[in-house]
Amino acid sequence: MTTLSPKLVLSDDFPPVEESTWRAVVEKDLKGAPFEKRLITSTYEGIDLKPVYTFNDWSAAEKLADLPGCYPFTRGSTSLGSAACGWDIRQQQDHPDLERANALVLEDLARGVTSLQLRLDVAARRGLGPDTVTDREWLGRDGLMVYTVADLDALLAGVHPEMIGLALEAGAAFLPAASVLAAYWASKGVADEKARGAFNADPLAVLARDGELPTSLDESMGQMRDLAVWTSGKYRSVRSVRVGSAPYHHAGATAAQDLGLSMATAVAYLRELTDAGLDVNAAAKQLLFSYGLGTNFFLAMAKLRAARRLWARVLEASGGDTSPAAGTAMLIQARTSKRVLTQRDPWVNMLRNTATTFAAASAGAQIITTEPFDAALGASDEFGKRIARNTQVILAEESQLGRVVDPAGGSWFIESLTDELCEKGWAFFQQVEAQGGMAAALTSGWVQDQIDSAFAPRLKNIARRRDAITGVSEFPNLGEKPVKKETIDINRLREEAKARTCEKSLSEADLADVKRLSEPGVERVATAVRLAGSCARISQLAAPMFRSEPATARAVLPHPYAAPFEELRDASDRYLEMTGHRPRVFLANLGPVAHHTARAAYSTNFFEAGGFEVVGSKPLLWKTDEELTAAGDAAIKAFVDSGASVVVLCSSDKLYPQAVPAVTERLKAAGARTVVLAGAPGDSEADYRKAGVDRFIFIKCDVLNTLRELLSEEGVLS
Repeated sequence: MTTLSPKLVLSDDFPPVEESTWRAVVEKDLKGAPFEKRLITSTYEGIDLKPVYTFNDWSAAEKLADLPGCYPFTRGSTSLGSAACGWDIRQQQDHPDLERANALVLEDLARGVTSLQLRLDVAARRGLGPDTVTDREWLGRDGLMVYTVADLDALLAGVHPEMIGLALEAGAAFLPAASVLAAYWASKGVADEKARGAFNADPLAVLARDGELPTSLDESMGQMRDLAVWTSGKYRSVRSVRVGSAPYHHAGATAAQDLGLSMATAVAYLRELTDAGLDVNAAAKQLLFSYGLGTNFFLAMAKLRAARRLWARVLEASGGDTSPAAGTAMLIQARTSKRVLTQRDPWVNMLRNTATTFAAASAGAQIITTEPFDAALGASDEFGKRIARNTQVILAEESQLGRVVDPAGGSWFIESLTDELCEKGWAFFQQVEAQGGMAAALTSGWVQDQIDSAFAPRLKNIARRRDAITGVSEFPNLGEKPVKKETIDINRLREEAKARTCEKSLSEADLADVKRLSEPGVERVATAVRLAGSCARISQLAAPMFRSEPATARAVLPHPYAAPFEELRDASDRYLEMTGHRPRVFLANLGPVAHHTARAAYSTNFFEAGGFEVVGSKPLLWKTDEELTAAGDAAIKAFVDSGASVVVLCSSDKLYPQAVPAVTERLKAAGARTVVLAGAPGDSEADYRKAGVDRFIFIKCDVLNTLRELLSEEGVLS
């Protein structure tokens, strides 16, 4: 009788294998192919990812003391992370109809949202309103029509503001908007120690995104300083300044650039706040770091972990207190990147959001904002917001992610990736500093040039579909039904906003105080708050603050990955509306199924990504030359009946030499303007072109440019 050991020791049956031994076996299986070329993947940051990571890839001797909540805070800003009370589920509110927005707010708060991000419309973000706006289209565009405390009160009717966090997205008008929010808290009797949220002053990010500020950069920085000093002395749970890297991330910055630019921005703001009289620790507590995350969740996790370590290093070098009790560790708000969200097949965005939210939570972000899946299509309704918040609730509660402290900690791969991102992010930060700091690097155009250069290889891979976009460049659905969006009577809302902003006016004494808001100093913040409580509008508060010459810079333009292909689909839709049909492509499937199926599927995917309707033929089968001629007759008739002018030949390399000369000339005689062959031509390209083939499509070809040229030939693109 066999007696089993009471202990299961896996090492008895699976002894350790040296990496050199493993690599020798792998190289043998590769049969001479280079290991580095086949099994090493390079990221856009210039980091080489290995197929296997071991303990030797992690400098464990240095990291074993790096525990959550301890310097340098790689593994989390606090010892328990989100396990103590979960992370802050912050939902953005941007519906222009305040009554409708209020219903969405109440639904969000009743269903799991713990704080609100209030995004003001374009007019308010520029310090304007219904009474002063220069472009009426700015009213209600991309945000809430909130201009006064009364508007904020209507938006938050039924809300207990002392129980939730409120954060602003107010662009250049951060000080007037902060005054309105502070006055709102005061009107609701919210004690200073209970107010929670963020004013999010971030002038450098506004300049980068919009390419301009309504006042000089020095004046905008001065307003930020005044707000930070005032906030530091009044609220303990409100952050006044945001270090936002979203404009750079949306424009295509790499993770390393993202980190370097955020550190450079943080240093610039830290200098401003300490020059205003705050000590380093107090200044650090005024900063909220905001990062956009893409769908590569390993890279996203490493980015947030690296950010905490780099910020700890900056604080240490600045003479700050980096002990856990100091409370200077990084506060992070992570958001779904807009560059990965698509307008086409937006349902796939639910999966993208899940990946980014998982990464943010796993990396220890204290605040997470999940964009609604239909965010790229405009203001979201209940369904979009419901899916967004439930993505977080499911991960936190059902998946138990909110009960684990640093789940990525100790992963040799993620720890190694974090280390490398730290090095590259710090190196880029030093490059920015060498340019004279963040403001100088931004206004000179250096930042924009660096991001454009970094985005170019990615754009090339998107065009070649090496970086696939599901539902857009890969597996598109031309018959998809658009997401139904509610109709917004924006003209009515604009008239109502104009009427209510004119209901009350300031007294003569208040109007005199408004003029004094142009004078720098902390006193003007208190004055602005008092005036906002007396019904002053954001536009009235902003006017004296925005009197200097506007700052300008080259805008850091967003580059949604799907945009180039979605532009083709938009053109196809317009063509459909004008003609009653989409541009068409005819597939000539040559030979048995086994010979043409793979390339027919590839071609269908290829052309539908550009908005072409693909019409396929029955397989053309032959054994003799006479049968090939007869099959060609059937193909010609099917082609003529299809109404297409572009033909794609789909078969195998084995059959092409016989079939291409036999059918191509006849197809062109029947009206085919362009004949495309599916597959790389290799050494036979000259023969195929002589037979009449105009183009070749194959893996690694420039899909985007090919589609653009063909759509132009069809008259779909001008």
